[in-house]
Amino acid sequence: MKVHLRALGCRLNQSEIDSMARQFASQGHHITENAEDADLFVINTCAVTQEATRSSRQLVYRLHRTNNAAEIAVTGCYAHIAPDEIREMNGVSSVIDNFDKASLVSIVSGEPIAAPELHDREPIQRQVLTGALGRTRAFIKVQDGCDRLCSFCVTRVARGKGRSRDLREIVAEVQEMSDLGYREAVLTGVHLGSYGHDLDQPDGLYWLVKALLDDTDIARIRVSSLEPWGIPENFFALWDDPRMGKHLHLPLQSGCDATLRRMIRRTSQREFRSVVEQARSHIPDLSITTDVIVGFPGETDAEFDISLCFIEEMQFAGMHIFRYSARPDTAAARLPNHVSEDIKKRRSDDLQAIHARDERRFVDQFVGSKRSVLWEAISGATDAGYINNGYTDNFIRVRAVAPQVLTDQITEARLVAWDQVSGVMLTG
Repeated sequence: MKVHLRALGCRLNQSEIDSMARQFASQGHHITENAEDADLFVINTCAVTQEATRSSRQLVYRLHRTNNAAEIAVTGCYAHIAPDEIREMNGVSSVIDNFDKASLVSIVSGEPIAAPELHDREPIQRQVLTGALGRTRAFIKVQDGCDRLCSFCVTRVARGKGRSRDLREIVAEVQEMSDLGYREAVLTGVHLGSYGHDLDQPDGLYWLVKALLDDTDIARIRVSSLEPWGIPENFFALWDDPRMGKHLHLPLQSGCDATLRRMIRRTSQREFRSVVEQARSHIPDLSITTDVIVGFPGETDAEFDISLCFIEEMQFAGMHIFRYSARPDTAAARLPNHVSEDIKKRRSDDLQAIHARDERRFVDQFVGSKRSVLWEAISGATDAGYINNGYTDNFIRVRAVAPQVLTDQITEARLVAWDQVSGVMLTG
């Protein structure tokens, strides 16, 4: 069977799709990048915003139009909260909720999943190294769910309470990914900082990362989105090891304490500033990115101005800016004083301008320096050579023209100029 897999939204969704790809391959199925060749589509949907659910529906429509003979299995957060909507769509053969997602491959194939022995892994390894299963970065799911109740977030509804994977299982998976040729492991979860809490390990994330540094030979470890509270003591000291990627994504959502209280976020300006200062003091050349929601119910012009000033103070290297979107079964959807779309757009535009300025300010300080780059893919070729694309250790996107393909290699590169249009640092 030829299987085409797609994920929308967060890195956790991508991690789950990558895991499914390996499971299908272990059963002897072929993972195809060509939708027209597929016998089965598997779509891992997102529901974080109305736009995300719309994109999920559009992907189902588009794939069905491309190949109406293929069956479509739909899972993920949108499928979990609105299964009846999904079932009514043309081509959908099965809807699997998030709690059954781990068994999706067995459900749709009718075959059990068994971990292949080392001597049986060659077909899987071949698919990985030829690009059919993924990339140079392995997204590793370490936990799922969340015990917080942020008032805007539908993820708790869709994924349930926090649940941590066994540390030894994660260490073994990361080492396996390294053996298969991956150069970087990206740790993902809904609330990554809560790893181990359900196992009575309040510093679980610290000990997990330390175990990965001590017991695997993966070239790089990166921590994905990390809520700015409950971070284990001495956590940032782990970055003394050069294998740790110098990038943190710390979701702020708002820089105004009054708005944060309505969001039921467990942070404030003072507490968020303290986390940022600790991280920057421990990790030289650190890139900090964030998420911001504009137009949250009740957000006045004065509150937005407070948020904007705090965001300017933080000097983030990048921002994901979202216009508030009411989600089903969330407390925020029931709040009064919803903000008009025109105001949301204007505020989003204001933050986009700050994002562009601060991103440029961050990358400019590294022009002329050398950075370690993990090369991930080529995007074409010129008379001068192949166009190689990758990321520095502190997550600056870079491009280099070289006579050879650099994919899967980590090399030193001199950063020479920032291309504002494409958002890429050119090297030479």
